[in-house]
Amino acid sequence: DIDVMKASHTCVAATKFQYDYLNDDIDAFGQIDYGLTNKVPQILQQAIADAKAGKKGAKKILVLMNPPYAEVGTGAGSGNKAGVATTKFAAAAMEDYGKARSELFAQFLARIKLELPGAVVAMFSKLKHLNAPNFEQFRSEWQPKYLGGFLIESKMFDGMKGRFPIGFLIWNSAELEVMTTIETIALDKALQEIGKKHFYNLPADTYLNVWMTRPRKNSDVAVPLKGSIVVATSEPRVRHWSDGAVGYMYCGKNDLQHTVDQTVLLSAPYGQGDGFYVNAVNLWQAAVIYSVRRLIKPTWLNDRDQFLQPSGVLTEEFKTDCLVWMLFNGSNGTAGADGLHWNDRDWSIVNHFIPFTEQEVGASGRFESRFMVDYMRGKQFSPEAQAVLDAGREIWRAFHKVPMPRKIREEFKLNRADAGWYQIRKALAANAENEVTDFGPFKAAYEALSTKLRPMVYELGFLRD
Repeated sequence: DIDVMKASHTCVAATKFQYDYLNDDIDAFGQIDYGLTNKVPQILQQAIADAKAGKKGAKKILVLMNPPYAEVGTGAGSGNKAGVATTKFAAAAMEDYGKARSELFAQFLARIKLELPGAVVAMFSKLKHLNAPNFEQFRSEWQPKYLGGFLIESKMFDGMKGRFPIGFLIWNSAELEVMTTIETIALDKALQEIGKKHFYNLPADTYLNVWMTRPRKNSDVAVPLKGSIVVATSEPRVRHWSDGAVGYMYCGKNDLQHTVDQTVLLSAPYGQGDGFYVNAVNLWQAAVIYSVRRLIKPTWLNDRDQFLQPSGVLTEEFKTDCLVWMLFNGSNGTAGADGLHWNDRDWSIVNHFIPFTEQEVGASGRFESRFMVDYMRGKQFSPEAQAVLDAGREIWRAFHKVPMPRKIREEFKLNRADAGWYQIRKALAANAENEVTDFGPFKAAYEALSTKLRPMVYELGFLRD
């Protein structure tokens, strides 16, 4: 429903009418023709015409928006809706807006630009249009002057799932400017200011997810995974290996909100893709990408922040710190296991990410790969990284020393000597008879390394405040 109000000195008259803003009065050429439906009141048509013509005394038009949110997608859920991009307006008038045409609120903004070029738009919305990679082309087309605004947490709205910022931002489309940096005021649940928050309109080729060249797949079939030792159950998008690969990093969307569940290192391909093969050449970059994506905790306020390529030279100490941090992180899912059943046969995965020799950890069997030991040979480690290595070695020793019940061995597929960090942690934690493994020194050492690295994520330009 749209209310049209005509004001005089003494009264306000209102006209209410129902209107499908993305389908009504759009001709085959993407132009607006009110005669197609005759729904728009004449008084509003005249005000729009006067404003477009720059007529002296033309009424000012203010658009207050809380637009619907839906986008084209393949997943289940209310946010992914087929047909969104096939509204008449999107199909006929948004060819120049790129992937943003698949979202309803972007379609609303594009029609307002076409129909009401001098309007002031005040809008509650998510913030994809400010910095999301898929909206880069949108931002080159939609360039009103930013007047100001504030952010609040999504939980302040009834029925909202997740925690993310919602902005009330005001734009003047009568004045145009290229969006660079947007400064907003962040408010808490009591509507008290808690600080400033900035959003940066940067080209997509500066983002971290395009920093490295991704190795190509080869013709060798590999078992697709959905977890460390769990085979993919849906039809995999990735089922091949790559020359010289030692692992695969699932590395999904480029913003902070997706890092917790979309940054995982595996010993075989992640079946649904959205990642890259790891080899001896790109391992240092993989370790950096992995670490900077997981070091900073997502909050409702930084939820939409985009990761960027480093702004300066990375030291060898930073690279090796990141390598050690990745090797001992909880989402390092590299593993060694036999008997993974997929595609009517059993498969094995080899763990190339053990930083110790069999002798160092008292393993009873041979490790099939010495890749990580050889890779780390001759490297200098900072005191913080060395402390993690030393404490982690003790955990590894405890695993190879403590007997594991059959149930645990089967659950975590401990049928090879080259079990990975994921298997070791989980098995030790699940073993009720294990009362000798003290994780305290390791946790303290790992937190010290984390404390050292966290500020460097910002100092080196991977994220901006």
